[in-house]
Amino acid sequence: MIRKGQAVWRGAGRDGEGALTTDSGVLHDTPYSFRTRFETQPGTNPEELIAAAHAGCFTMALAFALQAAGVTPTELSTEAAVSLDKDEAGFKITRSALSVRASVPGIDAETFARIAGEAEKNCPVSRVLNAEITLSASLV
Repeated sequence: MIRKGQAVWRGAGRDGEGALTTDSGVLHDTPYSFRTRFETQPGTNPEELIAAAHAGCFTMALAFALQAAGVTPTELSTEAAVSLDKDEAGFKITRSALSVRASVPGIDAETFARIAGEAEKNCPVSRVLNAEITLSASLV
């Protein structure tokens, strides 16, 4: 399976502007720029896309892991907070902090935490990131 995304950039780094498009059409000429990345201009940026991808991947992996354990979640709600920090070479994504709140009938907190931890380690996005990944998992 291959998934594709495209980026087009026009102009210099700080003053230029770009657009992101995915083959699925979910993103279509979605604006991104220095201002959408480091300021508050509307648009997207690579870090929030990685955060959304990590949250989505982990949540789906957790749903499958819970199913394999014989329980069905009523709801899984995950936030991923991706940190972009400056280092000697420029900028680097250093961390993705996952936080999941779950409603899962028929499971205890210890078992849920163990399954969530395994899902985090095995989700494909976790496996591709070369950053610290933390997980906070709680039943509601």
